[in-house]
Amino acid sequence: MDKCIACGECTKKCPGKTGDEYNEGLDKRKAIYVAYPQAVPLKYAIDPAVCLKLLKDKCGTCAKVCPTGAINYEDKEEILTLNVGSVIMAAGFKPFDPSRLDNLQYAKFPNVVTSIEFERILSAGGPTHGHIECFPDKAEPKKIAWLQCVGSRDQNKCGNSYCSSVCCMYAVKEAMMAKDHISGEFEASIFLMDMRTYGKDFEKYYERAKDQGVRFVRSRIHTITQDENHKLIATYVSEDGRNITEVFDMVVLSVGMETPADLAAVVRNMGIELNANNFVVTDSFSPVETSRKGFYVCGALQEPKDIPMAVMEASAAACDAGTSLSPARGTLTRTRTYPAETDIMGQDPRIGVFVCNCGTNIGGIVNVPDVAAYARTLPHVAFVEENMFTCSQDTQNKMKQVIEKNGLNRIVVAACTPRTHEPLFQETLKDAGLNKYLIEMANIRNQCSWVHSKEPELATAKAKDLVRIAVAKASLMRALPQPTVGIVQKGLVIGGGVAGMTSALGLAKQGFFTTLVEKEAVLGGNALHLNQTWKGEPIAENVAKLVKEVRENPLIQVFTGATVKDTAGFIGNFKTTLSVNGRDQTIDHGAVIIATGAKERKPTEYLYGEDERVLTHLELDQRMAKDSSFLKTMNAAVFIQCVGSREPERPYCSKVCCTHSVKSALKFKELNPDMDVYVLYRDIRTYGQREEKYKEARDKGVIFVRYDLDHKPLVQKEGSSLAVTVRDHVLGMNLGLEPDLIVLASAIVPEDNAALAQMFKLSLNDDRFFMEAHAKLRPVDFATDGIFLAGMAHYPKPVEESIAQAKAAASRATVVLSKETVTVDGVVSQVNEALCRGCGACEDACAFGAIAVHIREDGVKIASVQQALCKGCAACSVACPTGAAGVFHYNNEVLTMIETALES
Repeated sequence: MDKCIACGECTKKCPGKTGDEYNEGLDKRKAIYVAYPQAVPLKYAIDPAVCLKLLKDKCGTCAKVCPTGAINYEDKEEILTLNVGSVIMAAGFKPFDPSRLDNLQYAKFPNVVTSIEFERILSAGGPTHGHIECFPDKAEPKKIAWLQCVGSRDQNKCGNSYCSSVCCMYAVKEAMMAKDHISGEFEASIFLMDMRTYGKDFEKYYERAKDQGVRFVRSRIHTITQDENHKLIATYVSEDGRNITEVFDMVVLSVGMETPADLAAVVRNMGIELNANNFVVTDSFSPVETSRKGFYVCGALQEPKDIPMAVMEASAAACDAGTSLSPARGTLTRTRTYPAETDIMGQDPRIGVFVCNCGTNIGGIVNVPDVAAYARTLPHVAFVEENMFTCSQDTQNKMKQVIEKNGLNRIVVAACTPRTHEPLFQETLKDAGLNKYLIEMANIRNQCSWVHSKEPELATAKAKDLVRIAVAKASLMRALPQPTVGIVQKGLVIGGGVAGMTSALGLAKQGFFTTLVEKEAVLGGNALHLNQTWKGEPIAENVAKLVKEVRENPLIQVFTGATVKDTAGFIGNFKTTLSVNGRDQTIDHGAVIIATGAKERKPTEYLYGEDERVLTHLELDQRMAKDSSFLKTMNAAVFIQCVGSREPERPYCSKVCCTHSVKSALKFKELNPDMDVYVLYRDIRTYGQREEKYKEARDKGVIFVRYDLDHKPLVQKEGSSLAVTVRDHVLGMNLGLEPDLIVLASAIVPEDNAALAQMFKLSLNDDRFFMEAHAKLRPVDFATDGIFLAGMAHYPKPVEESIAQAKAAASRATVVLSKETVTVDGVVSQVNEALCRGCGACEDACAFGAIAVHIREDGVKIASVQQALCKGCAACSVACPTGAAGVFHYNNEVLTMIETALES
């Protein structure tokens, strides 16, 4: 305070009071006051009790008005220090800001919106409550255009050079949702360069969109103008070279992803390497490990990606982080406690009904107040409430209070599907002291508002019916037990490719003994036939290291030449019989990871198998690995994409083929710059940062010619030469090529998974790949508890994604194996022994081996249920001739529901 001249400016301007206790009559005292009134000159000081709040609010008024600089205000942020063993970075991305692109008129024309804004418009909780409206008259649009690659795949330096990976798919989804939201005639148009629907079942969704009238236009709209009615006038060039002007009511800009500049700076300051695109640099064989030891990355900070891949990477990062933390597992955990469960035995039903609006998802169609009023008239209903979002945390807290205050002993939630939120409501019941099984959900969203959106009165009537049925069932429900069983803390990995070996190491490094089973004589799988990753990393060298690490790990038992013969058991307690070189061996384990891989299809077209100059990708890699000098004498090579993929027999994209062809084409140009290299494609799907390889190939002279399914290339032999004819869509005429080599991007097809799926009770999709429990929420889990999925057994994918999914599967399996016990579901089969005659019909009907007939001590044959195996499917109940077998909450309850449904 040596510079203080006691001018009083600081205390005059200080907005602070001494605190709430001085607010009545004593509010003149300031944070800055005379500290030494006898001193000459007078000195001023700060009362910290007053200024503390202002410091947090970053006030600094005193420092700003002080004429001598006597007050040094420091904007100090509270620093929290944490002692941790690993760090996972999942900081995400920001959408590209299209206001830098003047030609698209974003922020100038109100009906030009970004895809993120359109998502909010579609949302029931959005600014228009789920109604799509145009400015200024709020009328529904009749024509909307989606413009792809806004800020992505940009060569003009206004945006980013890479592909943002997710935009094609979300544009198709938004167009389909818009068709559902808008009544009457509506036209959705998507303007694109390449349609990159490369994920699992994405191609089917794309084809479905085309079948339902979504228009796909291969062109980029150059300019958007606006007329006096706020209609948007778009100009573009068609594929045949014509200038076309079209009018739209709304334009949606499919904006890409990028790393915020301030986030990039923070990450660099942490000593973590970023590439030129500001994404974290990772290795294909360590896809979530950063350049700084102990730091891991997942999600869009590593590269643009969709939700399933981000979720997989999150679990993969947890796996890697958990490896170093495994010695400390459980030392800092806390056990969640619940209040004692209320015994409702003998109590009359007191049912609480909560009716959800789900924003306008339900409330925009169903008359929710009317449904709630109807629920109040039903027997045993003691409380009814409407909620905007019943799944929100504030509603959960209120539900708990309502249960306790009103003495409710059963709950009905009329909302969405129980698959989404039933576990959440069950947790709320436990917090309120009720058994978790005393809840019934009426699905008035999927089964009413969504499917009857054009018939609100009938949707409301149906919602009342569903609520009445749910209340009738709830009145009969009773508390169910959830027994616990011990866990065998060992893992089984089926498949010894890159994914399988990575999963086995992920478990072993966290301290769990693991058995790895491979049907071939050697480990390695498809990776044994590949040369390099798309980043140029040597695959053979890395696979050899992986095999060595697996072989030398004392916690991994490897069986080659082995297959699974039989299995039984349930989560935490499996018993599997292996056939190892003709001998049976039984192992006990608590979790299973399926990583059986896939294989390259052998083509039946384009002279494959008839001419040795026609090769597949894997055959090319193997030939080049031996000696690539043969390329130096060739004049021309042709790559043909989508050979056996994206066709009626296999309507999926094999995902890796475009990048593999581009990578190989670049290698051809490197070895023989004068060679003519052609890539015949339907869509180039070099997603993410692979796009830069595509650009590099074009820059180096690789020629890309697009064809469609109706005009596939024709490969013939003319004398001793190969001849390829393909129709060029730009020239509108056929091109004749005379290559020395033809490389076919053949489809990746699944292994024969039927037997394994049957043994472990797993689902396959229409393409015969294994089906995960939920594409977004549980992308590496099976519906069968304790069994997980990794690699190309799930769907075709490159090495780094297979490894990330393998680590994710290991992480999820660790959740099971790290526990000593597992809690068994309560909604399972039961057998009334008084009615059972031991006929075995239930045992024959059970697909899960959960019910078996045995002889009691008194010599009576009787069926019994292994609760941990039972899935509550009720097949035994259907098969039982005496009615002895049934499922808790689905016995008399079902008959009551039927009778209630038939009431007028």
